[in-house]
Amino acid sequence: MTVDRKIRLGLLYGGRSCEHEVSVTSARCIYQALDSEKYEISLLGISKSGEWVLSDDTMPVLDSKVVEPESQTLIMLDYHKSGSILPRSTDQNVSHSIASLDVIFPILHGPFGEDGTVQGLFELADIAYVGSGVTGSAVGMDKAVTKAVFTAEGIPQANYQVVRKSRWETERENLVKQIESNLSYPLFIKPANLGSSVGISKSTTTAELKSAMDLAVKFDLKVIVEEGFENCHEIEVSVLGNDEPEASVVGEIIPGGDFYDYKDKYVDNLSRVEIPANLPEAVCRVIQDYAKRVFTAIDAAGLARVDFFVSRENHNVYINEINTLPGFTPISMYPKLWEASGLGYSQLLDRLIELALERHEQRGQRQITL
Repeated sequence: MTVDRKIRLGLLYGGRSCEHEVSVTSARCIYQALDSEKYEISLLGISKSGEWVLSDDTMPVLDSKVVEPESQTLIMLDYHKSGSILPRSTDQNVSHSIASLDVIFPILHGPFGEDGTVQGLFELADIAYVGSGVTGSAVGMDKAVTKAVFTAEGIPQANYQVVRKSRWETERENLVKQIESNLSYPLFIKPANLGSSVGISKSTTTAELKSAMDLAVKFDLKVIVEEGFENCHEIEVSVLGNDEPEASVVGEIIPGGDFYDYKDKYVDNLSRVEIPANLPEAVCRVIQDYAKRVFTAIDAAGLARVDFFVSRENHNVYINEINTLPGFTPISMYPKLWEASGLGYSQLLDRLIELALERHEQRGQRQITL
């Protein structure tokens, strides 16, 4: 897309998921790094209850940590006209300068933002947006489905079992016996459709397993129970691109606690990062190849972070998960890995926006003949 003016960018943040605060933090960092000479930025917030709002006062809103509808303009994205922002009531006005957007950068984590739902709205509105489309977002969000993709791609992973909330509520004792007969402790229990390590627990006993399951089903209708890898490296790699993705250098997370959980990521900040990871070059190439294969297999676009476990004993590589909208906080691995690969934070944002515009233009060239 070639324009002789600033690109009208909508930065969409907040959302209805329990990762709302992480999204606001990511949005603050992105807003501060975007080049105001290149972009005309509109801050589009989604409250925890689902209201879309437009902010005229930028940093105070982002500094509030959550999206508050009060004193902001209630808006909606018009899917009848490309990229138009409309007021929710007739007594509200939306300035002409942001009445239409060229591209949206959705920094929404978790359900209703990372799972294909809001991407479907962007498709209806025929507007460019950063990140994966409906398919890639939906598949990447559902860990049970992504694990099926890993299997189809022949990429090694931990043994696991999928448990539905409805069965847990009615057959918990039988399910515990089944899990313990099929899998070996330690076990990690996680909601199938959340990120940022929300709702994840480690269990080494039957009592801990039951408690972890009770927690996980509060967040989702499906839960993943998988064997944990001990004595291993926790590895992450960033992927960037559309049809021909590139992989960053490989990094390692050194957890501050027993494992890399939400508190360690966003509260205590006790974890350490090693970039590049202290692994043989041949192992890093395997990790990068797996990451690009999975990215393509789920039909991802723009960006993703792919996580792995690597055995300290024999350097065997096991995939953990793919995240199609990783965090952009100051401690987030996605931008850190690209910075170490030679692509700075602001340049990374430019490239992601370019990829979004390129993909939208390509999709617009499709012709349907009956």
